[in-house]
Amino acid sequence: MAAAATRSIEAKARASTRRFGLAAAILGALFVAVPAGTPAFAQQGPASVADLAAGLLDSVVNISTSQTVAGTRGVPAPSAPEGSPFQEFFDEFFNKQKGPDGQAEAPPRKVQSLGSGFVIDSSGIIITNNHVIEDADEIVANFSDGSKLTATLLGKDEKTDLAVLQVKPNPAKPLKALRFGDSDKMRVGDWVMAIGNPFGLGGTVTLGIVSARNRDINSGPYDNFIQTDAAINRGNSGGPLFNMYGEVIGINTAIISPSGGSIGIGFAIPSDAAMHVVDQLRQYGETRRGWLGVRIQQVTDEIAESLNMGPARGALVAGITDKGPAAEAKIEPGDVVISFDGKPITEMRDLPRLVADAPIDKVVDVVVIRKGAELTLKVKVGRLTEAAEASADTKLDDQPAEPPKPIVTEALGLTLAELTPDLRTKYNVAKDVNGVVITAVAPGSGAAEKGVAVGEVVVEVSQESVAKPEDITARIDTLKKDGRKSALFLIANTAGELRFVPLKLDE
Repeated sequence: MAAAATRSIEAKARASTRRFGLAAAILGALFVAVPAGTPAFAQQGPASVADLAAGLLDSVVNISTSQTVAGTRGVPAPSAPEGSPFQEFFDEFFNKQKGPDGQAEAPPRKVQSLGSGFVIDSSGIIITNNHVIEDADEIVANFSDGSKLTATLLGKDEKTDLAVLQVKPNPAKPLKALRFGDSDKMRVGDWVMAIGNPFGLGGTVTLGIVSARNRDINSGPYDNFIQTDAAINRGNSGGPLFNMYGEVIGINTAIISPSGGSIGIGFAIPSDAAMHVVDQLRQYGETRRGWLGVRIQQVTDEIAESLNMGPARGALVAGITDKGPAAEAKIEPGDVVISFDGKPITEMRDLPRLVADAPIDKVVDVVVIRKGAELTLKVKVGRLTEAAEASADTKLDDQPAEPPKPIVTEALGLTLAELTPDLRTKYNVAKDVNGVVITAVAPGSGAAEKGVAVGEVVVEVSQESVAKPEDITARIDTLKKDGRKSALFLIANTAGELRFVPLKLDE
C-alpha cells in the first residue's frame, strides 16, 4: 500500500515537471546562474553573523553615568486662607528652599544617562564618546556577564567626541580586547555590524552596510564620518562598528532622526582617525595636534577658473600666521595646497584633518599651485595651541561706512580710492594693511552678494599687488584681454585678516 502511494506521488511529480519545466528553467536561469568570476559575496549576503557576534559581545560594555545637577526653581509658596494653621508650615517649608534671590529652589538631584563602549586593552582601557561621559560624577562599565566596574577618565577630546576610560579588571575574569581594523579599506556597500546599548537594552546586534564615506555633518573641524544603515539609536553612542572580520572600523557617534529613533542614517568615527586620538589620550591625557599656521578657503569652480588651475581642488591659502610653520616655509596667500605629506587634498576640509594627525616637528612635503605652476615646499609641522587655534578661527568682521567724496574709481560694483592716512583713520584700517580701500559697494552686485564691505582693502587682483585704483582697472583690462571670466580679489578687512573673493568680469 505504501509502495503504491509512493508511485502515485512520483507520477504526479513527473507530470508537474513536464508541465512547469520551461518555467522552472527560466527561473533557474534568472536566479541561479551568475557570470563567471563573480565574487561569492556578490551573490548573497552573510548567511549569519551569529558566530561573529558571539565572540565580540563580551568586549562591548554599557556605560552608565550619573551627575549632580543644580535644582530648578520651583513654584512660589502657596497662600492659605487667612488664619489657616497650614500657613506657618508653608512658610517654613518654602523658606528653606529659597535661593539667594528669594525664589523657591528645588534641591540638587542626580541625573543618569546610558551609552556604549568597548575594551581595546585587556589592562582595562575602554573607548567611548565624550558626550556619553561629559560632566559625569560617576562612570560605570557594565559587562555582558552582569559584572560592573567603576571607570576613571584618562582623557577626552571634544573635537572628535572621543574619551578613554580606565577600569581595574578582576584577575579572575580577564577582559577580552577588540582590535582596530583599517577603515580606509571599507567601501560603500561593505557589510558592517554594530553592537551597543540602544535605549538601555544592552547587548544589541544590528547589521547593515557602509552607505557612504567621508561625511561632514558639521559636528566638528575634523568630520570624516562613515555613514551606515545598520540600526543605531540613542544609547549606541560610543559602541563599535565592525567589519566582517570582527575588527572595529568605526565608533558609532551620531544619527539623523526627526523622531529620535533610527531611520537608517547613522555615523561612525573612522578607526583610522580614532586610533591617533586614542593613542595621544592614553599617553598624554590630551591631544597634541599638528599646526600649519594658515587660514584657508574652499576652492570653488569660480576661484579655480580665476587662478587658471583646471578642476577645483585643494585648499586656498587666504592668510598666513606670522612666524608659523607655513610662513617659515614661504607658503604665500593665494597658494592652493593640493597635497600634504604625500596625501592629496581633494577638498578644503581634508587639510586640517591631515595636518592635525601629522606628528609634531615632522618635516613634510607640501605641494601648492602658485600662479598656475606646482611647487613643493618643505614644512616643519608645529603644535596647535589654543592661542593659534583662536587666531585661525577668527571670523572676518564687516564694518560698513559711508563712502567719502569725491568718488575716485568704479569697477565690478566697487567704488575704490587710494588708501590715504585720512581714509585709514576713517575706516580704522590696521597700519600693516596696504592696498586700495573700498568706499562703496553697489547693491545687488556680485561683490555685495559675496559680502564685500565698505572699509575693506583690495590687496591683490589675480595674484598681482595693487596700490592705486588704476592698478585694479588695468589688471581687469588685462584679464579680459586674456579671455578670463573672473578676477580673484585678495581682500583684507580692517584688522588685516585676508580672504579671496572671485568677481565676474562682466559686472
